[in-house]
Amino acid sequence: MPKQTPDFVLTFSCGDRRGIVAAVANSITSQGCNITESAQYGDPQTERFFMRVAFSVPEGMTTERFSSGFAPVATGFNLEWKVHDLSSKARVLILVSQMGHCLNDLLYRHSIGQLPMTLVGVASNHETYRRRVEAEDLPYHHFPVSAETRDEQETALRQLIADEKVDLVVLARYMQILSNDFASSLHGRAINIHHSFLPSFKGARPYHRAHSRGVKLIGATAHYVTPELDEGPIIEQDVSRVDHAMTVSEFIANGRDVECMVLARAVRAHLEHRVLINGERTVVFR
Repeated sequence: MPKQTPDFVLTFSCGDRRGIVAAVANSITSQGCNITESAQYGDPQTERFFMRVAFSVPEGMTTERFSSGFAPVATGFNLEWKVHDLSSKARVLILVSQMGHCLNDLLYRHSIGQLPMTLVGVASNHETYRRRVEAEDLPYHHFPVSAETRDEQETALRQLIADEKVDLVVLARYMQILSNDFASSLHGRAINIHHSFLPSFKGARPYHRAHSRGVKLIGATAHYVTPELDEGPIIEQDVSRVDHAMTVSEFIANGRDVECMVLARAVRAHLEHRVLINGERTVVFR
């Protein structure tokens, strides 16, 4: 039998106890659905249980109808849950400044259908990548910023996110610090790429500081945006080996390759509803 493509994804967390998996599976199958993928994790520290279930649905099934049938289980186990219709792609806005490697990588992956998203456009505080973005037939929004206009620029950016009904904001080397209020409003729906293997070398110029310390590995970290700079729950990381003979420029060149890969993995995991926030950490189902 050929593998069925899932139509819906159910994600949830709750207090860990016996019987959760069986109750969830029974509820899904009793509605005529067929489970195609399932993953779960019980955190022994927090005593929280996390689960992701992908399943195909019978013709005519809607998320509202499924939710109605699933509600007794959700109530009985006090689930914090969402059901996602995979035919409805997330609306994504990319933010960038003057380094375009991550932007270029995301645009390419989007063009070949590797990322299940609707890309609504790119916003920047510079004009640098207008021609590149418009070549993809995408809107480019220029919001210049200075110390005097920072509040107005952020207000315009927030309005764009609201007008476009953006589900996910991707900071692809966007070199502006979001206000605490703005960052809080994007809780769980904004991903940043930091050019360091956090928690080492937070903040600015991490490659230069890594080089001066003589590290043998450099890395990149994709994490959710929070008001605390570079402290958000980590989604994805990777590293590249370096040595004493390499210059700062070579560190940066290696690091950019890692940044692209790490950010793309994190964005895809989020779009496929594989990431659940667990306090200051994440659970990422592969």
